[in-house]
Amino acid sequence: MGLRDRIGRLKEGLTRTREGLMGKIARLVIPGGAIDEALLARVEEILIAGDVGADVSAAIVAAIRERAQKERASDAGVLPTLVRDEIRRQFVPGDEGGESDPFHLPPGRPFVILVVGINGVGKTTTVGKLSAAYVQAGKKVMVAAADTFRAAANEQLEIWARRAGAEIVRQGPGADPAAVAYDAVSAAQARGTDVVIIDTAGRLHTKVNLMEELKKISRVVQKSLPGAPHEVFLVIDASTGQNAMQQARQFGAAVGVTGLILTKVDGTAKGGIVLSISREMNIPVRFIGVGEGIDDLQPFDGKAFVEALIAS
Repeated sequence: MGLRDRIGRLKEGLTRTREGLMGKIARLVIPGGAIDEALLARVEEILIAGDVGADVSAAIVAAIRERAQKERASDAGVLPTLVRDEIRRQFVPGDEGGESDPFHLPPGRPFVILVVGINGVGKTTTVGKLSAAYVQAGKKVMVAAADTFRAAANEQLEIWARRAGAEIVRQGPGADPAAVAYDAVSAAQARGTDVVIIDTAGRLHTKVNLMEELKKISRVVQKSLPGAPHEVFLVIDASTGQNAMQQARQFGAAVGVTGLILTKVDGTAKGGIVLSISREMNIPVRFIGVGEGIDDLQPFDGKAFVEALIAS
């Protein structure tokens, strides 16, 4: 999918965020008005309300203030353009190019991905979509149904695996999740599978139990295949806003999150959380969900996201 197509799909998914963010900023502009401190304060409030994050919002506004003074841009009519430019600069590093290809795997098989997140964020569905994306990229995929705590998780994941064209390793309800993960990695090694994606529980009796279970899965996978898991993807529901920051901190401390998958972007007016997490937590966004279809999980492209977010 080309950049133009990615931007188009993201624009559809980010309609509510865009109208909430840029729409409110555009409505601040009074013909002939000035760019003053009161106006900049309102811009900062709008960015924070859109979950861009306090630090990132402050940096954007500071850059706008400095640029307006340097360029002697006193007319408020240029404000939306200045906001767009500074969001680009804050979020997309370097030359604003797209991100690296997530389907290009390092040598050695299998490549093991551990998928974590709280209950209700769409984790199992995301594993199914992620499996489909890797299959479409020409990879042989196996999924491990290690969410043995939730009764319907195995059945749900099996349906997704069948749709995606992936193999599945599962055991009965209440089985040891770490054992399921171990069996999947071992089977993948024997069968020459390219990618193993491990689904995990999002809710156990206590938060401590959940984190300890995830640590155990990681340790057991490491024993089966040194160096694994190679990626730990945290699935976050975009509509949770700043609560996503706390999730990133907790899971990061437990299992070392290496990338984020953002879901339900099409159902929230707070897509700015992507900017906040990316800049403040220094965790890259790897995939983004913009719909319910099996192909609506896209590799994250920073340039495409920003262009869609700030489109008129």
